[in-house]
Amino acid sequence: MGYDSIKLEYRIILDWIEGESSVLDLGCHEGELLSLIIREKNARVHGIEIDEQAIYKCVALGLSVSHQDIDNGLSEYGDATFDYVILNQSLQQVRKPGVVLNESLRVGKEVIIGFPNFAHYHTRYQIFFRGKTPITPSLPYEWYETPNLHFLSISDFVEYCQKRDIKIKRTAFLNGIGIVRILPNLFAQTGIFLISK
Repeated sequence: MGYDSIKLEYRIILDWIEGESSVLDLGCHEGELLSLIIREKNARVHGIEIDEQAIYKCVALGLSVSHQDIDNGLSEYGDATFDYVILNQSLQQVRKPGVVLNESLRVGKEVIIGFPNFAHYHTRYQIFFRGKTPITPSLPYEWYETPNLHFLSISDFVEYCQKRDIKIKRTAFLNGIGIVRILPNLFAQTGIFLISK
């Protein structure tokens, strides 16, 4: 797989990670991003995942992954243990996002977060005109099947960071075909943030 064939979301995350750094991926799923980080950045990586079937797939790829519920914190890791902590498509699925974010910022020097933007205009349209829970490319589940517990927007996350003095160092906003530069809370399906204390 060449670099250009890597999906844009992963390319942005890879671009933000320094080579030979240490990375903790919270909610690493089946290890696709972790594998890319090892290959492209020669990084030392560890994943945490709650889904046992996903862990088996990670182990089959030779990845170091722990079975753990990140809602319970990261007490086994000291402060600033990792250069980066990644929460890609995981934050909206945890029960205690505040705890998970605080712990991520404690154990990571920087944190990369990616999440679906619930305020995208397709979502707004479906709620307003259909009166139903939306199904979009970034929120592809029926209401009764979704792993998402929290539905946040790009503006919600920016406000959250401002209220808690969390520094937003970099951002990228994506739709299905590329980067969104104008009105991301309306036009972006996904927001990606690099944050630190």
